[in-house]
Amino acid sequence: MVMCSQGTGQNGKGVDLLLQYRLKAADAPILRLLDGIIVQGLEAGASDIHLEPGTERNRVRYRIDGVLQQAQSITMERHTALISCVKLMAGMDIAEKRKPQDGRSQIAHNGQKIDLRVSSLPTIQGEKIVIRVLNSKVNQLRLEDMGFTGVNLARYRIMYRASYGLVLVTGPTGSGKTTTLYATLEELNQPERNIITIEDPVEYHMEGANQVAVNTKIGMTFANGLRSILRQDPNIIMIGEIRDRETAEIAIQAALTGHLVFSTLHTNTAAGAVTRLLDMGIEPFLAASALRGVVAQRLVRKLCPACKKKYMADKAMWEWKRFRNLACEEKDRDESKPPDSLALYRQSGCDACRQSGYRGRIAVHEVLPVNAVLKNKIICGDSEQELWNAAKAEFPGISSLEEDGMQKVKQGITSVQELLRVLGTV
Repeated sequence: MVMCSQGTGQNGKGVDLLLQYRLKAADAPILRLLDGIIVQGLEAGASDIHLEPGTERNRVRYRIDGVLQQAQSITMERHTALISCVKLMAGMDIAEKRKPQDGRSQIAHNGQKIDLRVSSLPTIQGEKIVIRVLNSKVNQLRLEDMGFTGVNLARYRIMYRASYGLVLVTGPTGSGKTTTLYATLEELNQPERNIITIEDPVEYHMEGANQVAVNTKIGMTFANGLRSILRQDPNIIMIGEIRDRETAEIAIQAALTGHLVFSTLHTNTAAGAVTRLLDMGIEPFLAASALRGVVAQRLVRKLCPACKKKYMADKAMWEWKRFRNLACEEKDRDESKPPDSLALYRQSGCDACRQSGYRGRIAVHEVLPVNAVLKNKIICGDSEQELWNAAKAEFPGISSLEEDGMQKVKQGITSVQELLRVLGTV
């Protein structure tokens, strides 16, 4: 049974409404249904729980390892009551069904406190609810477990162990950027350092760090919050996301005045972060001076070790063509013929992985350090491709997202199909 605690909605009032509801109707079927849905999602490792309306029946779906999976369907009557329960739990206005709302709650499950971020959206079929599951514990986050290769981790550590400068982690929503940054902060979290974060929302709770939540309704934006943070004598600043020119300018000024600044951007490649900063209106010489390096990353599902199946690459030529450079290590090998020794793995499906063939996720990375040569190219306005070509000449063994992913395929960690799904094309 999930125990629901105080919820805080858009009106800012913390009220234990669901607990009061429980006391009045302890055996209510809808409450037991909600408990069951949440518990099942937590035990399955879901990051999001979707309660979606339909024309005849409504469905419950879980996002597990980045992919939505249908769990069950419920009647319209139960869906309406379920939505009301969730909104009560999150401190939202149950009477308002015409506009989106956001709320929060906290639950205890197996002795752990888990934050829930609730979002409602009115659709033509009815209200849709998404419950984001946020495990606020960071004491087990380690960079060694994030999927970095030895070379990439060593180069990343050089970036964030600098005394000042800007370090960026890029990728789309849900690519694990915040998790990587918090694992980094956990390594840097020492009593002699003043670490301050500003986020929207605060996803992890870190002992020893001062964490600030953005609240645009009262004027607490990234830019305004960052100005106040700079008056708090920080050593390390983490900005949840650089979204506009004002935030970017303050972050760069902070990085140039003796602070180590971490943040995220939404770009497809590491070199694309430079272009994004310049598009925001940042002067090239300022971006070049502040930037220590960029990490681009994506999350791919790991093959289930209990049921993954081995196969030879010569049985799938279209896959082989993408791995030609990896497999052909001999200069005189005929690249039109795949070697017999190239063994890959594909998903199968078992009870341990809920028949998906995958269990857990791992990141693929593109680590781009910025040295004097790349700084000059940024100032000269070189393109993304020119920056990446220069990086390949400066840093032997540097790998793109595709190359890092293909190494993980070759090691049997993930599959060709999963890499293609996440990266689009290799």
